[in-house]
This record gives sequence, structure tokens and C-alpha cells, in this order.
Amino acid sequence: MAGKKHGIALLAFGAIDSLDDMEPYLKNILGGKPLPPGILEATKKKYELIGGSPLFKITEAQAGAIESKLREMGDDSKVYVGMRFWKPYIKDVVAEMIADGVEVASVVIMSPFNTPAATGWYEEDWRVALKEQGSTMKTEFIKNWHINPWFTDIIMKRIKENLAEYEEPKKDALVIFANHSLSLEALEGDVYEFQIDQAITAITSRIEIDFRKGYQSKGRSLLGWIGPKVEEVIDEAHELEKKCVVVVPLGFAADHVETLYDIDILFKKKAEELGLVYKRTESLNTDPQFIEMLAKLLKISNERLAS
Repeated sequence: MAGKKHGIALLAFGAIDSLDDMEPYLKNILGGKPLPPGILEATKKKYELIGGSPLFKITEAQAGAIESKLREMGDDSKVYVGMRFWKPYIKDVVAEMIADGVEVASVVIMSPFNTPAATGWYEEDWRVALKEQGSTMKTEFIKNWHINPWFTDIIMKRIKENLAEYEEPKKDALVIFANHSLSLEALEGDVYEFQIDQAITAITSRIEIDFRKGYQSKGRSLLGWIGPKVEEVIDEAHELEKKCVVVVPLGFAADHVETLYDIDILFKKKAEELGLVYKRTESLNTDPQFIEMLAKLLKISNERLAS
């Protein structure tokens, strides 16, 4: 593009390549605090069961696909990848972009729900990295794509595909929209749940289904975490005499331990023990419609920053 050199960054949670890195990785997530008893062994077991987390490789693939789509649109911006809790860290991608002469940046935090409680620390890490490295790089974060029609269309179509075998899907199946749980104190005054409800409304207003929200992957908090847990909603499906549950990883933009272990192993086992048919919609990953949506939003951002 003409004018200032533009760059794009995708920011994600982070995932290790080797189980030898598990302890420092978990300490990063816990802010350097001592690990609770048993968490190291339990997390290693999860990673072993899923064959390791593909999150970083998927995010790299998403970056490559977005870059290719932007080329088709006449935009030659380079797409970088940074992680919050493992290498390459957000500060590393900022340094790489500065070294490449990037002056303005469009940034996507790879979660549909961007709120202070959900993703605010990504933005803070980005700002701190710019300050520490003495950069005046102008930055725009791409937000609110949880209500973009392309995003909600993808989810709706995948739900329909999973319910196609049922003549009365609303009667026979319960659709569970799964999202990451957050602590109650972090959510005070935050719009995280509101954004989830917005996305669900946009999806369910166009498809006749019986549905619930569910939360997963809760941590430790004195005041508790938002619910209900996905497992509790599966119990409800059994009580309602449903034949099937369909779990939708709504709050996740790529497969990682929370989809490949929690959703594909833990919740599946729970449902099948109750005699329910278990299904889940595919994660977004490099879905062409998802990639095109992000590319279009980024191109608009690029043009706005260049003006």
C-alpha cells in the first residue's frame, strides 16, 4: 500500500512444542506464581492425549491464508504472529515489526470476544512492548467480529450440518454454545457475556434449535467463575430426554487443548455415558469464509490507517 508501511499481527494464547516446556509455560499463565499441586502432571497428560497443541501452527496457517487473501485484494501487508504466554511472545512480534520498518499496524486478537476481561491483557502487553522498545507504531485492534454476518453464518451452517439427520432437530437435540469461563470479579462491569449473547442471538434468530450457553476451562477464584459448566448443560440435555447434544466452540478461533481435550474427550465421554449422541461443530481454523472475513476487515483497517 502507498504511504506508511503497514503490518498485521495475529495474537493468540500460546502453546508449547515440547512437554519439557510445560512448567515455565504454566508459570507464565499463572503470572509466575507457584503451580498448584498436581496441575503440571494433569496438564501434561492432557497434551499427551491430544498429541500436543496445534494452536501455534494453526495461527501461523491463519496468518498465511490471510496474507494470501490480502494479496488477491491488492494489499501486500505482511502478517505476523505473536503469542501471549509462549514464544514468539507479543514483545517479540513487536520487535520484528519494528525491525521490518512497520509504522502502522492492524492487530487481531484471535478470539471472537474482545473485552477488557477476556482480552484486555493482550492489548496491554502490546502497548507495553511498544513503550519499552521506544516505538510510535500506530495500532488499531480489530474488534466486534463476533456479530459479523460472515462469522455467524459459518456457525449457523455448521450447526445445521450436525442436525441434518434429525427430522425434528429442536425436539431431538440440544445445541450448547461453549465459551471460556472467566472469574466473577474480572467480569464486574465487563461486556463479555453480553457479546456472547449478541453472537448467539444473531445465530439462533435464523435457525430453529433448542440451545443453551455453557462455560469451560475455569480456573481458581475465591468469588467463583461464570457458569453453567458445559457438563451441567449436558446433564440438562439428558433430563430433557434429548437424543443428541451438539457442542459449538463459539469462543475459540482455533483448535487447542480446550477444544481437543475438553470438548472432544471430556464432554464426549460425559454425553456418551448418559446415552446421548455427541457431536461438535468444527473449529474456525482456516475456514475460507473466516479467513476472507478477517482479510476484509484488515484491508478496511489498513486503508483507514493509511489515510
